Amino acid sequence: MSCCAPGSEGALEIGRADAALASAEELRLASRDLGAGLFQTDLSVPGVYCGACITTLEKALKALPMVERARVNLSSKRVAIVWRAVDDGQPADPVALMRAIAASGYQSHLFTAAEEASDEQRNKLIRAVAVSGFAATNIMLLSVSVWSGADAATRDMFHWISAMIAAPALIYAGRFFYLSAWNALAHRRTNMDVPIALAITLSYAVSLWETIHHGEHAWFDATVSLLFFLLIGRTLDHIMRDRARSAVSGLARLSPRGAMVLSDDGSRDYRPVEDIRPGDRIAVSAGDRIAVDGVVVSGVSDLDVSIVNGESAPLTVAAGNLVQAGTLSLTGSLVVRATASARDSFLSEIIGLMEAAEGGRARYRRIADRAAQIYSPAVHLLALGSFAGWGVLGGDWKQAMLVAISVLIITCPCALGLAVPVVQVVAAGRLFRNGIMVKDGSAMERLAEIDSVAFDKTGTLTLGRPRLLNGVSVGAEHLALAAGLAAHSRHPLSRALFDAARGPLPQFTTVREIPGAGVWSESVDGTIFRLGNRAFACGGVQADMDGDASSQVVLSRDGEVLETFRFEDMLRPDAEKAVLRLKDRGVAVRILSGDRKPVVMALARRLGVGDWQDSLTPRDKADACAAMQQSGHRLLMVGDGINDAPALAAAHVSIAPATAADVGRQAADFVFMRESLEAIPFAIEASRRAGRLIRENFALAIGYNVIAVPVAIAGYATPLIAAVAMSTSSLIVVVNALRLNRLEMRDATATGPTRSPFAPQGVGVIS
Repeated sequence: MSCCAPGSEGALEIGRADAALASAEELRLASRDLGAGLFQTDLSVPGVYCGACITTLEKALKALPMVERARVNLSSKRVAIVWRAVDDGQPADPVALMRAIAASGYQSHLFTAAEEASDEQRNKLIRAVAVSGFAATNIMLLSVSVWSGADAATRDMFHWISAMIAAPALIYAGRFFYLSAWNALAHRRTNMDVPIALAITLSYAVSLWETIHHGEHAWFDATVSLLFFLLIGRTLDHIMRDRARSAVSGLARLSPRGAMVLSDDGSRDYRPVEDIRPGDRIAVSAGDRIAVDGVVVSGVSDLDVSIVNGESAPLTVAAGNLVQAGTLSLTGSLVVRATASARDSFLSEIIGLMEAAEGGRARYRRIADRAAQIYSPAVHLLALGSFAGWGVLGGDWKQAMLVAISVLIITCPCALGLAVPVVQVVAAGRLFRNGIMVKDGSAMERLAEIDSVAFDKTGTLTLGRPRLLNGVSVGAEHLALAAGLAAHSRHPLSRALFDAARGPLPQFTTVREIPGAGVWSESVDGTIFRLGNRAFACGGVQADMDGDASSQVVLSRDGEVLETFRFEDMLRPDAEKAVLRLKDRGVAVRILSGDRKPVVMALARRLGVGDWQDSLTPRDKADACAAMQQSGHRLLMVGDGINDAPALAAAHVSIAPATAADVGRQAADFVFMRESLEAIPFAIEASRRAGRLIRENFALAIGYNVIAVPVAIAGYATPLIAAVAMSTSSLIVVVNALRLNRLEMRDATATGPTRSPFAPQGVGVIS
C-alpha cells in the first residue's frame, strides 16, 4: 500500500495559493476562543497521507511565531492549530497559517462537518483501480500470445497495442502518484511517491524502447499491474482508515444540522446549529436529536442517552434536568435552554477526544516517521547502486535498469508507514466501542507501561450517589418530613432522601439552607425543623463518628432528634472484579481518598485493597502520585473531581469517568463513559496488546525488507513480482492490526438502567 504523500490531486501551487485562501475575518469567525489570547483553527488538508506529511506540515506551522502548537490528524486529514491573537505587539494574521500550508505544497480550507458525509477521494481511487485493472487484464491477455511464441510481426503489433492501452491508464490511474511526486519535487523535497512514480515511468519507458527497436520482451503488463496493485493498496488503506473512524463519523452524524429556536414573542425560527448561542430556547419534538447542551425548561420526555453512557435504557428528563447534544427525544416534546454552543457541547468534546487519539506524537510513531524521512534518499541510492553494479559488472544495461526498477518498487516502506497508525486507529476505535475515549496514541503507550493504579474513592470507586441504608426501620412520618425538607436542597444526601420517600410529602413554605450544615424551616406555630449534620440539627452537639463508616443526616424538631438517617455511597458495578483483574495482571492497587478513615477503611476491606490513604487534600494526592513516580513506579491515576486534577496530571497516565468535573476530564488521558469499572483493566489490556501488535508490525516490515531487498538486487524479482510483494507486506500489517478487534471486555456484567452522567439525578441536598 502506498503511504504516500504531500500534495494530492489539485494541490495548490505557491504562485496562485492566495486566490484560494480564506479571509482573515472568515478564519477568526471559524476559530475557537481558548481564552488568554489563544485561538484554535481547524483546517482540512486533503493531501495528507503519511507520517512524512504530518512532520512536514507541523514543522512548517510551528515555524510561525504566532503558532503555539499544531497537530495533524491523519485519518480526518485535519490540522488543529492553536495560535496567539497578538504577535510581537501586533494583531496576528490567521491567513499566514494557510500560506504556510500552501508553501509546504498542500491545499487547505476551513473544515466543515459536511466533509464527513462525502468521500470523493475514495470514489476516485475506486475508479482508478477499475481503469488500471481493465488495462492490466487486457495487456496480460496480449502478453499470453507473445509468451506462446507469436511471430515477430504479431509480437510487435501486440506490443504496440499494449503500449497504447498502458499510456492512458498510466496517465489517468497514476495521477495520484505523479501529482504527489511532482508537488514534492517542486517544493524541493522527496516523498514516498517519488520512487514509485520513477519506477512506473522507467518501466514504461524501457518497454517502449524495446517495442520501437523490435525487442523480444516488453514489460507493459508489469507496469500496469504494478499500478493496479499500488492503487489497490492505497484504496484498502483509505477504506480501512474510514472504517476505523466510523465511530467518530457516526457521532458527527448524530449532531443535528439545526434546530427550531423560540423567540420571546412565541415565534419559531430554524437556525443552523453553528448559529445557536447559549441562552437560546430550542424546541425539541419527539424523534428529534438535541442540537446543543442545555437544561430542560419545560416538558417531559424519555431520552435515548446511549451515546453518553453506552446503555440502552432511556432516561426520563423534565424541567431542570441537563441534556446533552446528540441525545434523542423518544416520547415527548421539550423546550431546552442552550447552555453551550455547538463547538463546546458534549458531542463535540467526545468527537475531539476520538480524533485526538490518532494525532499524538507517540514514541512508536516518531520512530516510523524518522524511518520515512530517510526512506527516499536511501532507496534512490540503493537503486542507483544496483543499476551501476549490474551495468558495470554485468555489462547488460537493460537488465540493470530492470533491477533498479524492481528495487524502487520492492523497497517501498508502506508496511513500515502503516505499522503504527493502523494499530492506533483500530485500538482507539475498539476502546470507543467499549465506552472509553483516548486522547492520543502516546497515552496508550504510557498506559501499557503501568505497574500501579491509584483510585480516588467518591465518584470513582463509588458512583457518588448515596443510598439510604435504614429506610425500612425509620418511621414513615419522619421520612416524609425529612423528604419534604430535602426537596428544597440540592445536596447528594438530600437527593437520596427525597428519592427514598413514597407518597405525598408535607409542604414547607419557608425553607432556608445553610451551606455545609443543612436546611431548616419554621412552621406557623413556631416549631423549627432542621435537617442536616448533628451539630446543626441539635444545636452544636457533635456525635462521635470515628468508627462509623456511613454518612448521617439528622432530622430534629426544636433541637430534639426525631430520626437519624444513615447513607452509604453506592459502589460502581464490577469494582471488585476490576480490582481482582488488575491484581491478576500484576498491577498494584491503592486508594487515595479525601474521605474519613472509617469510610475508606471499610471500602478498602471490601475490595481487598491493603494500601490506602484517607483525609488527603488535593496537594496530598498530587504529592503521593509524584512520590510513586520518583520511586520508579509507572502510576495510573483514576479520579473524577476538580480536587483530583493535580493528581491526574502528576501520574504517568490518568483515567476519569464521564461523570467527572470538566477540569478532571480535561486533565485525564482517558475518559470512560459507562458506570462499570471493567473499563480500567480493559483499557490496560487493549493498550498492551496494541503495543505488542505495533512491535510485531515493525518486525514484519523490517523482515520483509531484509528478505526482499537482496532478492531484488540479485535480479530475481521482476517489476511485477516486486509490486505483488510490496502490496502483500502492507496487507499483512493491516490484517495483523485488525486482530485487535477480537479483544472483548470480558466478565462485564449488565448494570441495568443508568442515568446520564451529566444530568442532575432528582433533587438534592444538604451539605
